[in-house]
Amino acid sequence: MLEYYNYIKALHLIFVITWFAGLFYMPRLFVYQIEAFHKASPEKEILGKQLKLMAKRLWFIITWPSAILATLFAICLLFIHPIFLELPWMQVKLVFVLLLFVYHIKSHQIYKQLQMDVVKWTSNQMRIWNEGSTIILFSVIFLVIVRDAVNWIFGVVGIVSLSIALMLGIKLYKRIRSKNPDA
Repeated sequence: MLEYYNYIKALHLIFVITWFAGLFYMPRLFVYQIEAFHKASPEKEILGKQLKLMAKRLWFIITWPSAILATLFAICLLFIHPIFLELPWMQVKLVFVLLLFVYHIKSHQIYKQLQMDVVKWTSNQMRIWNEGSTIILFSVIFLVIVRDAVNWIFGVVGIVSLSIALMLGIKLYKRIRSKNPDA
């Protein structure tokens, strides 16, 4: 099985990338669905129907299968090299992966609500929600690449700084949009 390690690792990375692609785009579709929900007829129904179809296809053809396959290939990698489970950086990475699954499952709940025309979030709240996967991605990539050389204080400060920058970007975008609704 060791001779297949790099192939399994490549497949794991491919499905992690497609999983994140789905998690990045899905909340954008949620934003559009929420905004369409507040439009007048017939635009509301036309957009709503199309966006629901797009969300369904993205969620069940790309995002969920990618999550499952990324996880299966990760388990195979850990089966080949179980020593990784003893490394501190891997333990922290697995905590972030757990957070990613929590984010994914919460996004699934939002997906189901929007499919039934239940709107509990504003489009601005959904824009903020959209940044959750970005923060997890940055955390995992830096953790995996830097590993044991990570200075945890700088890492935490970096993630907090990224989060603040993302929130400021969202506020700036909201301000620009209020002045120009077509932006």
